[in-house]
Amino acid sequence: MDDQTINKLAVLARLELQAEERARFAANLAEIIAYVEQLNEVDVADVEPTSQVTGLLNVLREDKRDEARGMRKKELEQMAPEMREGYVVVPSVLSQPDL
Repeated sequence: MDDQTINKLAVLARLELQAEERARFAANLAEIIAYVEQLNEVDVADVEPTSQVTGLLNVLREDKRDEARGMRKKELEQMAPEMREGYVVVPSVLSQPDL
């Protein structure tokens, strides 16, 4: 695995790696990729695709507003420091990595 790829992955994962960590990270990733490549050798020609094995169903409730538990829009607008187009404006908590 080349340094450029390791650097890009570190930026995407928001990791600050020292040189020693970078080398260990590269070695670990190479091992993981080699292990996953072994899956290409498995014969799955007669295996049916499976996306669910438990038989359980996801039962969802109807999405409706609960007046007793919720906050009215006017109350929220009065409490929020800034509103824009009906939304509460908050400071950014994540920055975009430089790629």
